[in-house]
Amino acid sequence: RAIVGALVPLSIIALVLSLVRIEDVTLPPTVKYGMVFDAGSSHTSLFVYEWDSDKENNTGVVSQHLSCDVQGQGISSYANDPPKAGDSLRECLDKAMKVVPAGKQRDVPAYLGATAGMRLLREQNSSAADQVLAEVTKTMQEYPVAFKGAQILTGEEEGAYGWITINYLLDSFTKYSPKAHAWVRPEAANVFGALDLGGASTQISFMPESSVMNWNETSKFTLYGYNYNIYTHSYLCYGQNEMLKRLAKELIVVRGELGVDHPCYPKDYNETVSLSSFRTSPCTNQSDPRLILGDRNVTLEGRGNASGCLAAIKKLFNFSACGQRQDCTFDGVYQPPVRGQFIAFSAFYYNFKFLNLTKGQSLATVRETIEHFCTRSWENLSSSYPKENPERLPKYCANANYILTLLLDAYKFNETSWNNIFFRMKAGSADVGWTLGYMLNLTNMIPAVPPAWVKGHVPSLWAAAITFIILTLALGLAALLL
Repeated sequence: RAIVGALVPLSIIALVLSLVRIEDVTLPPTVKYGMVFDAGSSHTSLFVYEWDSDKENNTGVVSQHLSCDVQGQGISSYANDPPKAGDSLRECLDKAMKVVPAGKQRDVPAYLGATAGMRLLREQNSSAADQVLAEVTKTMQEYPVAFKGAQILTGEEEGAYGWITINYLLDSFTKYSPKAHAWVRPEAANVFGALDLGGASTQISFMPESSVMNWNETSKFTLYGYNYNIYTHSYLCYGQNEMLKRLAKELIVVRGELGVDHPCYPKDYNETVSLSSFRTSPCTNQSDPRLILGDRNVTLEGRGNASGCLAAIKKLFNFSACGQRQDCTFDGVYQPPVRGQFIAFSAFYYNFKFLNLTKGQSLATVRETIEHFCTRSWENLSSSYPKENPERLPKYCANANYILTLLLDAYKFNETSWNNIFFRMKAGSADVGWTLGYMLNLTNMIPAVPPAWVKGHVPSLWAAAITFIILTLALGLAALLL
């Protein structure tokens, strides 16, 4: 009896020691994956994300595992041959299947989101848009993933998801404080705005002062226990590719000649376009009576005129519709004053990176650099940048002046607030864009309630501890009976 009775305190000590050991052992992470196709107007990209399952409702834990650019144009370009839209995705899907373990593939949520290119196609030919989506759906269903659907995002959704991506990656919503041993909310001033420029549309999203907010223009989110009211607006036909088409059309219809001066193209650079090309997009107003019927070709002759380029681009905006209102961009569109810091990505970043303007230069330096670039001849540019795409190189002058006009004249950034714009394409390990925010929203990985700090343990050790407790109680009961 003395021996059995002695087992009780010894067993309690052993139990305490075992629990201490259990506290020191954490669960081996179970990695989960998700994938999103960004089907833009000019190209499609696939992003594969990964995260630890025990942290999926925390912030800043999702990392980018793979990015893959689909060969060819955007899926909207296959309106006349929809099966090719689906086939175009296969190469990137095959790459994704190589990086995601076979045992996890069927649990991978997979999405395809189409943006402005498909929004335009839906306006022009809704049945063709439906067929393209059906074909990409058919292709993705052939792969062993949990396909969740292909859909066309609204411009406001695209802007809002980009805003979520940026602030998620930069820990603007919530972060764990080791000092406080709790999740805390950063200051509201640390929430970034988002500036996105694509091929067919552009978006601006930010948190304005609540006192100047027009609540009809608000997108509301509850993230990690806090409410966010953001202004977001998308401008269809104001992406850089559609802007270039609209610019060329305006230059042609004003002159009405076979040879037309193009102030934004480098001197001695010529480009031939067909008038019929302007009738393939709603952005160039195919019903414009100034467009002469037929397939007549027109040559755009570069002049390298920096000031003329800027003036021509400003004519693409209807600033007069705003009158003297400061809470208006163009075309009579409401916008509260910009507030806080902004991340400018996509074409904002790529154009300024080419011109070495992503390092926080002053607005005066930016203007001077763009003006100097616009005056260089085609021979000078082509010899200075032999590796640059010869179709893209002559368009940087127009793109840069367009960015300046959009940010300064439309969104109304000024000499001071210009310093609050940061041109970036990555935050942490992930590309900045709408795809991560889209996946986080659809997988409910940003909860409406604050995250908890939960420590997991190896299940086998917990089972052993429970068994040990039962044996200890049995021994204790036996000791009492004896």
